[in-house]
Amino acid sequence: MMLPASMALVREAFPDAARRARALGVWAVGGAVSALVGQPLGGLATSIDWRWVFSINVPVGAAMLLALLAVAPSPTRPARFDAAGQVLSVLGLSALVYGLIEGGHAGFGAGPVVAALAVAAAALAAFVAVQARGRHPMMPLNLFHARGFRLALPVGFAFMVANYGHVFLVSLFLQQQLDLSPTHAGLVFIPAALFAIAGNLTSGPVTNRFGARVPVVLGQSCMVVGLIALIPATAQRSPWLVALCLIPVGVGGSLAMPSVTSVVLEGVPAERAGTASAVFNTFRQVGGAVAIAVFGALIADPDTFTGGLRTSLLVAATLLTVTAVLSTRIQPRAHVG
Repeated sequence: MMLPASMALVREAFPDAARRARALGVWAVGGAVSALVGQPLGGLATSIDWRWVFSINVPVGAAMLLALLAVAPSPTRPARFDAAGQVLSVLGLSALVYGLIEGGHAGFGAGPVVAALAVAAAALAAFVAVQARGRHPMMPLNLFHARGFRLALPVGFAFMVANYGHVFLVSLFLQQQLDLSPTHAGLVFIPAALFAIAGNLTSGPVTNRFGARVPVVLGQSCMVVGLIALIPATAQRSPWLVALCLIPVGVGGSLAMPSVTSVVLEGVPAERAGTASAVFNTFRQVGGAVAIAVFGALIADPDTFTGGLRTSLLVAATLLTVTAVLSTRIQPRAHVG
């Protein structure tokens, strides 16, 4: 709910494309800083009591609520509530996420998993039908007429498969295979997070100079290099080497995501920015759920953990390679500011 709204606020505050590209880079720094602080802090909290990890966001959320008091209210527009669309989307996505996560644990042939995925397919198909025929759809299908928007969705999905997936996999590898403490495992991610901050801030100027296509393709390619490098790095069982290989993953993602977000926002009218952002982030979140479910199933057996880890990294790298190739179709943009 918060992330699409924040993207819409950026679109509203920066109607100029060049300034918006830079603003999106700064906006994305928040994610890099959270990774920089969250990984070691989460590890430290887990070392005390894993329940404490849920308290980390409380002071941050409180501070943001106070900061919002200084922000002027956004303009509102009349909008009808799409009750049928809301119910079908919640039902479909909930069943899909449950089926994927439970499938990774119980197996995708288990009865409840099959039933959940069947419900998800039926509900999502009904959702699309309702959106196509409804007078006030929550997700107007004409959003998909914009080529940039269509291209951004699989990129967002693949990014989250790789991003959630590699953090999930590497964290477990460091703790279960190398016997690092949660705190020390979190420290391994710090170099990548530091470079990610630089990548976020670089993304806007690069997008303005070369258009979104260059940073999106280059960023995904960097992530592929890092993910592939992690395969032999894990065989060496060196936390230092793993930390080094994580850097191109962090740099690539931080370069690509602000730029692909700008593609989403540029491809739709300002009044549709919130809706487009919500659809984009839905694809991203489903990608994260797929990664945890599928990769979790591949590494579930301790005897085949290493093989499952490498297979998972290869799957993520392959998916990013496909979307990097698709991203070459993003419309190039002339030099801006």
